[in-house]
Amino acid sequence: MYPKIKTQCLKFQNELHLISEERQLILKSIADALVTRINSEGRAALIYICTHNSRRSHFGQIWANVLAEFYEISASIKAFSGGTEVTALHPNSIQALRTLGFQITSQGQDANPIHTVSFGEGLSTDCFSKIYDDPSNPQNDFFAVMTCSHADQNCPFIPGAAARFSTPYEDPKRFDSTPQEAEKYVERCLDIGLEIAYMLSLVSNR
Repeated sequence: MYPKIKTQCLKFQNELHLISEERQLILKSIADALVTRINSEGRAALIYICTHNSRRSHFGQIWANVLAEFYEISASIKAFSGGTEVTALHPNSIQALRTLGFQITSQGQDANPIHTVSFGEGLSTDCFSKIYDDPSNPQNDFFAVMTCSHADQNCPFIPGAAARFSTPYEDPKRFDSTPQEAEKYVERCLDIGLEIAYMLSLVSNR
């Protein structure tokens, strides 16, 4: 794992107490579901879902895969993302990830290229905007994690999901084209990473 990203994972460990009790309960329920599935099937899949699959849901996919590696449970947990509409991984999301130490390469010249987000030697996850039931995502028995209230309200039922959880985050899009743009994208990325660190720390300790 790249040193800057490993340092951030260690920082998350020291900040878990900052998560509210209300959010801890939600994250613990996801961790419990993951542990039950891993104990019965050996593996569990998460799909992080937001309307445009351009910001928060990708942050969820990336940090879940990073922290599964950090907690040495990557053989048991794999994370994906999707949306209710297809757009693209937003340039501000890419910049925030690069600021935090991720290396990103892009394939294709169209409006929605595939971005390989690397977090260590031989460690990466592919990101591009897609509907949550895209063929590249699991089709059945996955855990759906809703990262925005719009998708949460408009998708009360996710076909194929074994369970559905709501963990909405404030949309950094509201700061686009403002002086706070870069700061808020990094802040939201770290907010999501911290909560996933809490969730997967519970899984790794079971």
